[in-house]
Formats: sequence, structure tokens, C-alpha cells
Amino acid sequence: MTQTPLIGGHVSVAKGLATGGLAYADEIGAEVIQVFVSNPRGWALSAGKPAEDALLRESGMPVFVHAPYLSNFGSPNAETLKLSATSVRHSLRRGAEIGARGVVVHTGSAVSQSRDDAMRQLREHLLPLLDEIPDDGPDLLFEPMAGQGAMLCATVQDVGPYLDALDFHPRAGVCLDTCHAFAAGHDLTVEGGPGRMLEALHEVAPGRLKFVHANDSKDPCGSKRDHHENIGAGLIGAEPFGELMRHPLAAEVPVCIETPGKADRHREDIALLKKLRDG
Repeated sequence: MTQTPLIGGHVSVAKGLATGGLAYADEIGAEVIQVFVSNPRGWALSAGKPAEDALLRESGMPVFVHAPYLSNFGSPNAETLKLSATSVRHSLRRGAEIGARGVVVHTGSAVSQSRDDAMRQLREHLLPLLDEIPDDGPDLLFEPMAGQGAMLCATVQDVGPYLDALDFHPRAGVCLDTCHAFAAGHDLTVEGGPGRMLEALHEVAPGRLKFVHANDSKDPCGSKRDHHENIGAGLIGAEPFGELMRHPLAAEVPVCIETPGKADRHREDIALLKKLRDG
């Protein structure tokens, strides 16, 4: 029987990682969830609550963690680099405690230093983190960006050199964001566009696609602007998402929305994606 991807969304955990997160998942019809385990826009770390961790593990809900947005292993700032390593190590540890499949981290920017220096730097600081992951821990999933500024990885072709800098470590995977890919120049609106993107990624990093962020885009292809839109309401449109999910290279890769709005909009986005997946 052909496998199809689980579809879900990033959930609010304000009322508890399991108590609030699973309730929100049920409200929006999520089959898989993504959560933050600490402040997404700061460096403060949360110890978590063992009872909530246990409830989430026992629920059987597939879960992914998104590391804080500030993490940047390409930064020339020594303090940012140190805090990034601490933050991602914490996300990996908390991911293991809740039974997460993966921890998503942005691929980062060189900022004001050379790309070569930034790539050497991320190798130095990420390889130890990858080596520390236990056998039953989550993979570290690198999310290419929209291509703005001095980003180290944007197009799927960039993924090959990025993972090569990490010796294609077995615990290094990829989280593909459709809005980012579109903004970076992958035209998902043309016939066969999603498939060509997946095939190009498979060519440079076979078997490394572990998670998809399904987001429409407010801005045109190649804009290098990262502005998410609800599914079918942006410039990608609905149909490319169905083409992507039905492609053999994405057949078993979980899909998660990060779209604007609250529960009602998220429920509509997930319902539309399920219709496209199953149609």
C-alpha cells in the first residue's frame, strides 16, 4: 500500500507541552505536531515538566521540535555562537525527553564574515552536537532559508555543500520549507516544479529529507522574502502542495504548517492539505 505523509501543524504549548499541545492538535486535526521547548525568540532555556513530557510520549503523537530562531552557527559573534550551541544542545536533549523525531534548526547566515569561514565554523561547532545525539534521540534537521542576505543555504542545491561540511553525518537531515524554497527561486507553480525540486534535493542529499514545512508565500518566486501565507491563499497556490505530497520522494515525509492565523485558519489549512494529499 502506498504510504502518504502525516499532516499537522505547529501547536501552542502555553497550557503545557502535552496538555495544551495535544488539545490544540485535536482542535486543528493534526496528525503530527511541531513544538518549541524554550523561548523561540530568546536564549532562556526551559527545564520542562516530566509529567507533561511523559504524557506527550505516551500519546503516540509524532512530534518535532523547532530550535530558537536566534541560533546561527555562521555568526562571527563569539557569544552568539556559544549561545547557539547551548540552545540547540538543549533542544536536542528536550527532544529526546519527549520522544521527538527531529529538531529543526535554521541553516544560518555568514553575516559579515566570508562564507568559507562561516562553513568552517559551523563544522567545528555542529559536528560535536551531532556526535552527542543518542541512538534513540532526534535527528538534527537543517532548514534552508529564503536566500536573503548572507544565508549559507537556500536552494536545495545548497544542501549538498552544507551537509558535506558536516561529513554527511548520519544524524543530519533536512527540513524543507515550501515558502523558503519558493522565495529562493524554486518555481513550484509550474507543472512538475515540486517534483523537480524534490529530485534535485535527492540528487545532492539522498534520503535526507525528513520533514516538510508547508507554507504558501505572500511574495513571488525568487523574491528572497520569507512571508508565510495560508495554503492556497498565496502565490504558490494549493495544487503544488498536492503534487509535492504525492511525489514518491515525499510519500512518507511528515508535513507541518506554519501559516498565519489561529485555530480556525490552521484547521482549514490542514483540511485542505489532507484533501490534496488524498485526492
